[in-house]
Amino acid sequence: MKYMSLFGDKKTKTEEKKPAAAMKDLYDNADSSAKSGSAGKSKKTAKNDIASRLLIKPLVTEKATQLASDNKYVFVVDNEANKIEVAKAVQAIYGIKPLKVNLVNVSGKRVSRGRISGQRKDWRKAIITLPKGETIKIYEGV
Repeated sequence: MKYMSLFGDKKTKTEEKKPAAAMKDLYDNADSSAKSGSAGKSKKTAKNDIASRLLIKPLVTEKATQLASDNKYVFVVDNEANKIEVAKAVQAIYGIKPLKVNLVNVSGKRVSRGRISGQRKDWRKAIITLPKGETIKIYEGV
């Protein structure tokens, strides 16, 4: 099938297409750069990246510090995270396998500033129970 280009010369569609590189070639180049160490990440850092995205921050409140005496620690986690993912993230970051993980969905408060009213974001809280004798150093210097 022929068509006119903007400049008036006729070309066929087959002439304009360039052959695409095979997928195997693309992955071979990626493997060679990863082996050289310049662009590759190790599996351990990749796990920590995923874990640090799930565990957003530790929740430092009066109630959370009282729970720490019962070996329960509170974290703000991703809204899409489930109990298994949170447990794996805690084990990857802190090296401690939790006994129990409870998730709580917290709805955002309604707020108003003058005539403008809105709502804070909904978020998810994880209460993590650790085995006896195991601790996490979250509340140091607080």
